[in-house]
Amino acid sequence: MIIIPAIDLKNGKCVRLLQGDFSRETIYSDHPGEVAKAWQEKGAERIHIVDLDGSRSGVPQNVEVIQDIIRRIRVPIQVGGGIREMKTVKHYLAMGVSRVIVGTSALKDRQFVMEACSAYPGRIILGIDASDGKIKVEGWTEETGQSAIEVAKSYERSGIDAIIYTDIKRDGMESGVNIEATKKIAESVDIPVIASGGVSDLKNIEELMKIEHYGVIGVITGKALYTGALQLEDALDIVSSS
Repeated sequence: MIIIPAIDLKNGKCVRLLQGDFSRETIYSDHPGEVAKAWQEKGAERIHIVDLDGSRSGVPQNVEVIQDIIRRIRVPIQVGGGIREMKTVKHYLAMGVSRVIVGTSALKDRQFVMEACSAYPGRIILGIDASDGKIKVEGWTEETGQSAIEVAKSYERSGIDAIIYTDIKRDGMESGVNIEATKKIAESVDIPVIASGGVSDLKNIEELMKIEHYGVIGVITGKALYTGALQLEDALDIVSSS
């Protein structure tokens, strides 16, 4: 299982939001590049970056910051937030981004997503952000009423590299990963699943490892790392010794 530290960008800074609420923001660093380098030095094998401003505007807003992160680290990064056109996919991949994450466009522009998967197989990740099993888009500001599982199934055999399943209600709350919902998604498709939202401590990592055989290949963790509730080195030790 891959432990993936998260860096959420807002106005060029590294922040965390509670349940995706832009009014409930904590700034952790004015220098996201230094944060990324620190996670790399602690052993991270991949970094998860979200352009929060881009997720709301529909157009990337923190490209220069992401470019700076790429220059500073060697490990792969996956980037989401405002990726809704092929030119954006091409630009990020040309910059050195390893994988791009599509969310809103997966529901609103399937043709674009399928085209991206065809052009860049294994480099497109599907972000499914749900509350009570129903997907939200546009930076979690718009409810769709669509089932997370049904949308996941609709992208089987598309060339999608993985699905990031985020429980919105738990994101940034350190209330524990939604193990059952993550398991259901993983069971329903042949696409690898990355868990996200609510990681609070090492116990969560151990719980996720128990469902790894269903296809859960990794977990994204943010706030718990920033508050110190979870030490990246400890999480990496647990997964490497299994």
